[in-house]
Amino acid sequence: MGWRTVIVSKNCKLSYKNDYLIIRSEELKMIHLSEINMVIVENCMISITSYLINELANKKIKIIFCDEKHNPSCEIMPYYGSFNTSKKILNQIKWEQDKKDRVWKEIVKYKIHNQAMLLKKLEIEGYEKLLGYEEQVENGDKTNREGHAAKVYFNLLFGQDFIRGVDDNTNIALDYGYSILLSVMNREVVSKGYITPLGINHKSEFNQFNLSCDLMEIFRPLVDEIVYKNREFAFDKSYKYKLIDVCNKIVNIENKEQYISNAVPIFMASVFKFLENNEESKILNYEF
Repeated sequence: MGWRTVIVSKNCKLSYKNDYLIIRSEELKMIHLSEINMVIVENCMISITSYLINELANKKIKIIFCDEKHNPSCEIMPYYGSFNTSKKILNQIKWEQDKKDRVWKEIVKYKIHNQAMLLKKLEIEGYEKLLGYEEQVENGDKTNREGHAAKVYFNLLFGQDFIRGVDDNTNIALDYGYSILLSVMNREVVSKGYITPLGINHKSEFNQFNLSCDLMEIFRPLVDEIVYKNREFAFDKSYKYKLIDVCNKIVNIENKEQYISNAVPIFMASVFKFLENNEESKILNYEF
């Protein structure tokens, strides 16, 4: 897997030749596909060949297209990411509800724990209350500890007047960062042979990424940290690049330092191993 996130913002033509991404504008640039983790096409005036799209999809390199406001609007994923995709999907359909409830309990606990650890890292008082919520999470999170913890968390992080979902600078930045994380999740779900609409807890018929939304929950605080540290700045191109760089953050997982692009597959593998009837497996979390 490559390590570079390629952001294309100027008017140009993107094409393919001999395993290279070719960028033609005032000057010619070439990037070998083996180096690329993700391509973000920021400008609606950029043209791209179908040959390049096909090659990027074959190599499981995510392509994200932005709208006229330079916000992510869609992405390209291959239909099949594994040699035994049909078997994986059949297994996914048969995942037992009890196991899904247990997985969701662990995901919610990890999410709340990571939120608390971020507050502690930023020296924001009150993180102990989140640790209390973490201990109260039940299978399937029937008492919605996630929701209660989120309200406390965001108010501590961004102030008592902050409301999630309002069209302000902070929420726009959060949504932008989460969309980048979601794209990373989508790519990894598909590469492992599963389908994104069939989730563990998210079940919306209007959400084609239910499973990815489930699995990204524990990584959201990584975006929150970037937004908190840049909350006084305008949401411009430089700010967006910092959010895109979330994929290059380093965390500790399995007692090893890993980039997020590597930590995500490790975490997902532990979840899928448990769901595929391996009771001995442990669902993994990361540390800041």
